[in-house]
Amino acid sequence: MFYTINELVTQADASFNGSISELMIATEIENSGRSREEIRLLMTENLTVMLASIEHGMTDKTSRTGLTGGDASKLDRYIKSGKTLSDYTILTAAKNAIAVNESNAQMGLVCATPTAGSAGCVPAVLSTAIEKLGLTKDAQLDFLFAAGAFGLVIANNASISGAEGGCQAEVGSAASMASAALVLAAGGTASQASHACAMVIKNLLGLICDPVAGLVEVPCVKRNAMGASLAFLCADMALADIESKIPTDEVIQAMYQVGQAMPSAFRETAEGGLATTPTGKRLKAEIFG
Repeated sequence: MFYTINELVTQADASFNGSISELMIATEIENSGRSREEIRLLMTENLTVMLASIEHGMTDKTSRTGLTGGDASKLDRYIKSGKTLSDYTILTAAKNAIAVNESNAQMGLVCATPTAGSAGCVPAVLSTAIEKLGLTKDAQLDFLFAAGAFGLVIANNASISGAEGGCQAEVGSAASMASAALVLAAGGTASQASHACAMVIKNLLGLICDPVAGLVEVPCVKRNAMGASLAFLCADMALADIESKIPTDEVIQAMYQVGQAMPSAFRETAEGGLATTPTGKRLKAEIFG
């Protein structure tokens, strides 16, 4: 069992030939008593839901509130136009992240990774990596186990709850999990993955949770697109051997401290930020009366 990123990297290198996914599976066997086959089957079900949620969200339908919907398909058409400014891979990740969260807003089935509000980041990065890297089914599952390992440490040492730590704890955690797993999927080391994780969190440190009308739609959907894009950027920096000057465990501890110091108005209460702008208040009144 591991409790820190340092322990995660050290144990993976020492006992599992650098494989964080294998360490995570061994940890799950120890904690749950399930067999390796059962654990991989359960993760396969998660993978199926993730990829299906992308497809479900690629429509022009809107949520019941009308706040979100149709943006994933807009971005898809824009990508296909060939006139984009950003790279195809980055935009595909952003599109897929939007699709998952628009599906969630439409009451579709999503896999909380680590929460429903941040459910777009990991599936978006994974689905894009499948296309970019040609990942096999086993490699896709390894991606998810690796992401889960980093998420486990973050959850145990900081938070994955917007109500407790702001959006840095939701989209920040999700994007850092995805970035670390992406590094490993691309052939990087466990140490490089840890630096990607740290760089994502550092760049989202202090991100508030300010849902308009208290709903997981605005600005949540677009924040997932940003998180998925950042995951790729930080993965590339880590693969280039760029390191976080602050150790990953210290970054996670800083994330916890920032979350604790954050006023309650910025922790999923809809009492601050975008939720209290004139338009945010108007939208709330239109939805709830």
